[in-house]
Amino acid sequence: MKDELKKVKKEILNHLKKVTDLNSLSNLETKYLGRKGEFTKTLRGIKDLRKEAKKEFGQLANSIKKELDNNFNEARAVLEGRNDNDTFIDVTLPGERIEKGSLNPITLIQNELEDLFTSLGFVVLDGPELESDYYCFEALNIPANHPARDMQDTFYIDKKNKEDEYDMVMRTHTSPVQVRAMQKYGAPLRAVIPGRCFRSEATDVRHEHTLYHFEGIMIDESISFSHMKGILTTIGKKLYGEDTELRMRPKFYPFVEPGSNGEFTCFLCKGKGCRLCKGSGWLEILGCGMIHPKVLEYGGIDSKKYSGFAFGLGLSRLAQLKFGIEDTRLFMSGDLRFLKQF
Repeated sequence: MKDELKKVKKEILNHLKKVTDLNSLSNLETKYLGRKGEFTKTLRGIKDLRKEAKKEFGQLANSIKKELDNNFNEARAVLEGRNDNDTFIDVTLPGERIEKGSLNPITLIQNELEDLFTSLGFVVLDGPELESDYYCFEALNIPANHPARDMQDTFYIDKKNKEDEYDMVMRTHTSPVQVRAMQKYGAPLRAVIPGRCFRSEATDVRHEHTLYHFEGIMIDESISFSHMKGILTTIGKKLYGEDTELRMRPKFYPFVEPGSNGEFTCFLCKGKGCRLCKGSGWLEILGCGMIHPKVLEYGGIDSKKYSGFAFGLGLSRLAQLKFGIEDTRLFMSGDLRFLKQF
């Protein structure tokens, strides 16, 4: 009996696949599922079964009957031109336009830089946005009570660590990933670190509490300042054209020694002086320097054998300069009028 029931089911499904109109569908349903249909006749054989078998056969029959009803309903819906909401579709009407999204200008700049550095053999790394005080400051040669901490307005988190201390912060820069990468991969190492950072500061057209950084490090034997200058020159030419020049001026950063500012030729006036570069002909884009020996040691790297450089730049500022955006708050405003321009 079970085999006969399954045989009829298979036969119905094969016929159902060939149905092309509602009339044929109705005839097929009557032939098999009607009061005198083939499937119905098979079900009547349940009266000849033993009591133990009736229950099992009945459950199988109900399951198959329900499945067949669903198949017929689906076929009918398709033939009637209905969708899941039981509404009719007029295929002669023009379709609805599906709007495509666009990437945020910050993402466009980040992708451009990542493509550049992966082509140079750098890996792209990521790290936690909720960071410990140790990695955010201590391991970067910024001990507690050091004046350099005043350079960064920090969001501290009201949650204690395993030592029952309040030491969790929203990272103020992507530099903590430097030490994490050294500890994990050792040397030699070439990596770039894009990511979101947070500063507890007032917002205006040039400042935002949430910002995006792009950081790079290169560590190997005999790495010098000239290697860093070559990489930074490549960044400038990639972003602003082959005529772009690099100017470097000394600046203090606690995690590098020596440290420097990186300034590129103003892409708007080509170095002649304008409103964008405040008449100087140069745009301050990044900070850089040779990685401090103490930072290398915190990362578990022998500072007598290896040296390296690090640089960091603000993706928000790069995007502002490249696309002529006057207010940095627009990047994360969610304003589609702004985002649809890119």
